[in-house]
Amino acid sequence: MQKYQNYFFILPVALSIAALLALFVWGLKPGIELAGGSLLEVQYPAGRPPAEMVREATAGLGLGEVRVQPSGEFGYILRQRDLSNTERQALLQPLRNMGEMEEVQFTSVGPTIGEELLRKAWIAIALVVLCIIAFIAFAFRGVSKPVSSWKYGIVAIATLLHDILLPMGLFAYLGAFHGAEVDSLFIVALLTILGISINDTIVVFDRIRENLRLNEEKHKHEAYRDVVWNSIRQTLARSINTSLTVVIMLAALYIVGPEATENFALTLIVGMVAGTYSSIFLAAPMLVIWERWARK
Repeated sequence: MQKYQNYFFILPVALSIAALLALFVWGLKPGIELAGGSLLEVQYPAGRPPAEMVREATAGLGLGEVRVQPSGEFGYILRQRDLSNTERQALLQPLRNMGEMEEVQFTSVGPTIGEELLRKAWIAIALVVLCIIAFIAFAFRGVSKPVSSWKYGIVAIATLLHDILLPMGLFAYLGAFHGAEVDSLFIVALLTILGISINDTIVVFDRIRENLRLNEEKHKHEAYRDVVWNSIRQTLARSINTSLTVVIMLAALYIVGPEATENFALTLIVGMVAGTYSSIFLAAPMLVIWERWARK
């Protein structure tokens, strides 16, 4: 496996470039929680009218863009700008004219609240990253040869960026072509990915640290790359099995769970797969390459 080390970087680099392009070209499509606006969910127990008819009925109300999305077998979800109570009633009237209709829910978030939630979300992600750097610097403070402890932190953050970049790129694509929106659950999923991924990475790093310590105690001279790959082999089964059980649970949630958690489960699935791969085939090999460059 060691001789194929350089090939392990091809797929994540290609996917990361594709994700960056997707974010640059399309960007993420924020939901009403982050961008502000209103959401109206209605049901037609006797059978819903065609979506095109709903769009035509709401187009001339002067409410701006009204996005109509089917919900379940009998309902629709309508997303639009923040509405006053008068505008809400104006929106409901043509919907009632198309048959027996029940209002399931109406949610309204002002643009100021949306901006505040988005700002706090990015602050939360930044704080998590800073705490991870501080933790790794403290936990690996005794490791200085042949790779300094701070390099473990830099490599860990680089792989974490890869792990959250891939689901963000995926949702940029889904938002552009399938109308997928990111909301507070998406932010929660990204934070969860950061926590789970760094755990797998630290397991590998900790094994490297332990093997370096044992070699020093036994006065055993072993190349750093051999120590790293031995450590990967020792933790490989644990990392894969742990992640696989979580992915199976998330796949079940995505397939049979409620529609409200589909995007949450999909984000975690992509992040878990990316995080498992990067913990094993990116983080530790990056340390080997860094050590080799430093030695040269």
